[in-house]
Formats: sequence, structure tokens, C-alpha cells
Amino acid sequence: MFLENTVNHKEQFGWIEVICGSMFSGKTEELIRRLKRAQFAKQKVEIFKPEIDTRYHDNMVVSHDANEIRSTPVPAAANIAILAQGCDVVGIDEAQFFDDEIVKICNDLANQGIRVIVAGLDMDFKGNPFGPMPALMATAEYVTKVHAVCTRTGNLANYSFRKTDNDKLVMLGETEEYEPLSRAAYYHAMRKDQEK
Repeated sequence: MFLENTVNHKEQFGWIEVICGSMFSGKTEELIRRLKRAQFAKQKVEIFKPEIDTRYHDNMVVSHDANEIRSTPVPAAANIAILAQGCDVVGIDEAQFFDDEIVKICNDLANQGIRVIVAGLDMDFKGNPFGPMPALMATAEYVTKVHAVCTRTGNLANYSFRKTDNDKLVMLGETEEYEPLSRAAYYHAMRKDQEK
């Protein structure tokens, strides 16, 4: 899946790992798992999340099943470059909420020898590529797509269906507002909404 040690020790470059998928697919859980392994290996780790994400905690990255790790909330991607100096590993959660500069920041950090692990939604609730995620996936060395379980069919889900009548692109929410759906279930749900 991904390497934690480079083979050529003369070339000290880092790399970018992207963990993507729908809501409730375990993206944050996988991010936390990788970051805790790096901490256990006594690597210097910094974790960042967008300042707007206060769903579970102000200063923690928290998964839906309450696994957590300390983080630094930042208002923009530019802050990450300043705060990540001297790190071995940088984790970034909810990357889709950052501005497009996040792509350059991640590449600059990797070019400085830092392992960068990014988690985020690959698609918005309309089924479109979300923010800077496509560019991050394109420039990353490793991309892991995780899936939820469709609440209507039991199949693998890769769409985040918004149950509430709100057309804002960014709307933080949980199971009351969103549900993971398979392609077929998402198609039927969207068609039903359009008919209303």
C-alpha cells in the first residue's frame, strides 16, 4: 500500500499519501492510525485541520467512532507551511475545506523530506470532485480510497448524500444531515429529489 521507509537513503525526499472517500468511510480513522504509528516510532508529528471543523472538538481530530488525536486548527493552508517546520510527518484532515494552496503546501513539504498524510472527501454532496482533492490525488505518491456501507442497499458506498434541503457547498454535519450511498442508491435519491 505505502512505504514507511525510502529505499535510496541518499535521496531524502518525502511523499504525499491521500486517504479519500465518502462520509462515514473511515478516512479520519485511517489518518489517525497512520499518525499514531509515526508517533510510536518517535517521529515528530504535527496534525492540522481547518478552523471551521468544530464538530467534535476544537483542538482534536476525532473520528466518528471517537478515536482522536491532538491537532492544530488553522484558518488557511499557508499556516501549515509555517507550523510544520522541523516535522517528520504532517497529517491534514478535512483537506477538501482548504483553499487550493494546500496542493502547493503539501508538495513543498514533501520536497523538504516530510511524509504528508492527507484525508478528505473526494466528492461533494452533488457527486462532483471536491475542492483541492483531485489535484492532491494527482500529485500524491499513494492514494487510498476507502468506502462506507450504503445505508439503503448494504453495498459499498462512495457517495455522501445530503438529506437536508440546503444547497450550500460547505455544511458540516453528521448522520442527521448525511448518509453514505452506493452509486445506484445515490442515483435514485438524486432523481427523487429532482422530481420534487
